[in-house]
Amino acid sequence: MTPILAFDIETVPDTTGLRKLHSLGDDLSDADVAEVAFTRRRAQSGNDFLPPHLQRVVAIACALREGDHFRVWSLGTTEDGEADLIRRFYDGIERYTPQIVSWNGSGFDMPVLHYRSLVHGIAAPSYWDMGEDDREFKFNNYINRYHTRHLDLMDLLALYNARNNVPLDALAQLCGFPGKLGMDGSQVWPAFQQGKIAEIRNYCETDTTNTYLLFLRFQLMRGAYDEARYQRECGLVRATLEKSAGSHWREFLEAWKA
Repeated sequence: MTPILAFDIETVPDTTGLRKLHSLGDDLSDADVAEVAFTRRRAQSGNDFLPPHLQRVVAIACALREGDHFRVWSLGTTEDGEADLIRRFYDGIERYTPQIVSWNGSGFDMPVLHYRSLVHGIAAPSYWDMGEDDREFKFNNYINRYHTRHLDLMDLLALYNARNNVPLDALAQLCGFPGKLGMDGSQVWPAFQQGKIAEIRNYCETDTTNTYLLFLRFQLMRGAYDEARYQRECGLVRATLEKSAGSHWREFLEAWKA
């Protein structure tokens, strides 16, 4: 069985890069630098969501289904920098060559990782292979929107039409899964400023697990899993989380109705 790797990232404004691009001095705090960027962005686009190259990755969570096992974890530690987290993510792709699964990964997560990898000079040869090294990748690679080596569930379910995109939280709850717990994306920057890295990582892990559970439901819908297989896979997730430390998993299991 091809390993399945669901993932999610959390980001904050890249205040170091913003200082450089906007010639902002050290007399401004990081919060003030971010507010300058938000104000400029609102004037340009009507919202303060920064473009992907100005997003700094502070958490990457993965849910890996391989062999007889399933596990969910955050890459690195709370002390690791952005480059270490991104490097670990691509090292996992090099090691497992998994099918990666995301929710809006092609619209946000992967573009952020692309630009930030370029900034840090991080190599990811298997991820970028489009058939030059492995002929199989010519017909199924991580880059092509319509290939399944990277399955962006939101993009596929919307039939590649952004007007049909729906939030992960809403669809997860409609399917009986917990949805977002603890915070949402808009609260990550304030939480980061308060030093709540562990809480951000926990939130990222629960989002990743929601994504993986929706993938299981998708496998049932498209006939790749029958009902018995689907229930076994969900049972494996439950059993794994029941053994996991952390209050976020107890809250997740209590909210899981499906």
